[in-house]
Amino acid sequence: MSEDTIRLVTIGRIVRRRRRLLTLLVVVGALFGYGTSLLLPPRYTTSASVLLPGAWEERELRTQAEIATSSVVVDRVAAALGEPGVDGVELRERVTAEVADGNIITVSGTADTPERAQHLADLMAREFVTFAAQVLGNDTDPDAAARLEALRQAVVRTDRRIAELADAADPGRTVESVQTRTDLEKLRTALREAVDKLDQADPASDKAVKADMVVMGPAVRPAGEAPPTRTQLVAGGALLFLLVAVVGHLVAARMSRRLRTESEIAAALGSTHLGSVDVPAQRPAHRPAGRGPRALVRRLLGVDVRWDLPAPRRSGDEASRQTRYRRVCARLRDRLPASRLLVVVPEGDGIALLAAERLATEAAGDSSPEASGTGYPTLRVVQIPVSQPMLPDRDEEYGALVVLSAGHWTAGELAGLAEACVDSGHEVVGIVLAGTVRSGPARAGGPTRPAAAAELAPADDATGVPG
Repeated sequence: MSEDTIRLVTIGRIVRRRRRLLTLLVVVGALFGYGTSLLLPPRYTTSASVLLPGAWEERELRTQAEIATSSVVVDRVAAALGEPGVDGVELRERVTAEVADGNIITVSGTADTPERAQHLADLMAREFVTFAAQVLGNDTDPDAAARLEALRQAVVRTDRRIAELADAADPGRTVESVQTRTDLEKLRTALREAVDKLDQADPASDKAVKADMVVMGPAVRPAGEAPPTRTQLVAGGALLFLLVAVVGHLVAARMSRRLRTESEIAAALGSTHLGSVDVPAQRPAHRPAGRGPRALVRRLLGVDVRWDLPAPRRSGDEASRQTRYRRVCARLRDRLPASRLLVVVPEGDGIALLAAERLATEAAGDSSPEASGTGYPTLRVVQIPVSQPMLPDRDEEYGALVVLSAGHWTAGELAGLAEACVDSGHEVVGIVLAGTVRSGPARAGGPTRPAAAAELAPADDATGVPG
């Protein structure tokens, strides 16, 4: 298909011409989403917040969030729930923890009822705080704390002894006494700085602050289901089926091998394009003939009409359409004066059948011969199936004129049609393309039939034989 398959106007054409089929697919998609919602149990999610007092780095907060969903905490929660068949592995898929602003860890739980979801979130927060307090508290060694306190007491006693020695020294009478007092003051200053650094390095006080985590109230009972809800599944199913249908139409049109241009059709049939004629779009031949349940279903769904053909252009009045038919007859007369031709129409091409019948009527209606003594060729219309083309043997007809509409047949189908013409002894003398148009307003007073015939000339028109 041409590049117009990716344009919005093409999508609009699909929606407009396939609205019945798309509506049915949307309904089927909605039912599919509803059925899926019945298979999936409802889910409710709520969360509880845990405040971590003190100064925490972002890396430490992420570590605490990982601890909140660790196997130890989850196993404790599963044991506290006491639900049969619920273990830590299954419960780990229903709980999450993430870092929020302000040193807050948000712990979430999902269950099939609002009450269970609330209970699960509260248990997760409580077990997390308990386990975190144990981890931080176990890092403090009692023996190390006792040794550290003893060291402080020894430093205090040493500081006092230094002060006593400084007082006992002869203040300022000899150089040695001054030097001794100076060394003692330096030693006491160094001891005090060491004690200050030791107090700063003591993690006991900081851990005591950090270990005091607070659960900020119970979890809120959820008022609605967690996504995807039943409404979302129904809407998603309808939208999914609609998108698949539209994309399927575009892919099928892109992969279509039906010929659309005059040159491609003429090359496939091995003949010359003699002109194009118009058929009003409101005529009933738009729909292909067919009976039976399949044809009825196709007609009800609106898939019996091609969607990928462009919208019919607006035509002039009846006189302008009649002029196109007469020009094609004039070109046939110039090629084959006073001859009989077989007009071949592919079976199922209702537009081409209407055009061929009118072309035969126009040719039969010309009873006035030209100056050369010849008139339009006599045309006989026949329909042949494209799947198994078969034409009657040559009798009085000189050749075959193929009338068809663009965008309906592949190169292989048209090649088989041309071979069937050759096998039956009919030479393909030309091709006429039929297209649908929207009828324009009738012209008030046009030329009469003899006058219009007199105006005909073998010159090419805008949609006739390319020059």
